[in-house]
Amino acid sequence: MIDFNRVRHVVLDMDGTLYSGARLFVQTVPFLEGLRSMGIGYTFLTNNTSRSKADYVKKLRGLGIEAREFEIYTPAESTIKYLRNCLPHAKALALLGTPSLVQEFVEAGFVVSWDAPEVVVVGFDTTVTYERLCRAAYWISSGLPFLATHPDLVCPTDEPTVLVDCGSLCACLTAATGRQPIVFGKPSPSILLELRDRLHLASDELIMVGDRIYTDMKMAREAGIPAALVLTGETTAAQAAELCEKPEVIVADVGQLGELLADARHNRVVNRRPALLD
Repeated sequence: MIDFNRVRHVVLDMDGTLYSGARLFVQTVPFLEGLRSMGIGYTFLTNNTSRSKADYVKKLRGLGIEAREFEIYTPAESTIKYLRNCLPHAKALALLGTPSLVQEFVEAGFVVSWDAPEVVVVGFDTTVTYERLCRAAYWISSGLPFLATHPDLVCPTDEPTVLVDCGSLCACLTAATGRQPIVFGKPSPSILLELRDRLHLASDELIMVGDRIYTDMKMAREAGIPAALVLTGETTAAQAAELCEKPEVIVADVGQLGELLADARHNRVVNRRPALLD
């Protein structure tokens, strides 16, 4: 169970939770306004590394959601942190990623080099070419560290296509080289634990909100942080009912979660009022 009175911050998956493709859910803006009015902070968390934080700010504002870069967290940050902590001397990367992702790593002090890299990093590369894919396989087969920003096989979309994501590129590279990458992003619990520690919160003062069982909910469970599953994205009500390990809360949408948070605070205020004298 979640003690909604203790919640101080909400970690929000985006696609499938707040919107679907280019369609904003009607509950989203009132939900975010409600969080602000209750003094509850929030972070937008995505596995999609094809966009930079600046790109996400622009996308969210285009949908009608006011956002700032510090409110957005992507696995690119976790990957950069790992490089700095575990491979501190590595500066040259063979990076499969969009220009936005490349820019994030450059701004973090790395350079992209396909001639003499020290690490191979794979992201969600919507600009991938066969030549670069083959070069990445070559460097992986030579024994360089092999990192993946996240494990997603496909990216959600409301368009009539399949968006091949980072996990599928890595599956191709693994098939070609026999090597598995070190993987960041959801469902790794590290990304939630990093946020918790950065915000100086206890685990029960956070809620992870998302629509996917095997990423959002699994990450929260492994991090020991309460989770709310919304049924506006990938997971259906029938699938949620059959789960052996259910998240703490299952709601139709973020609007219903907002109501639970508001009700808990209302009841707390009512219970604290002094009794009236006759």
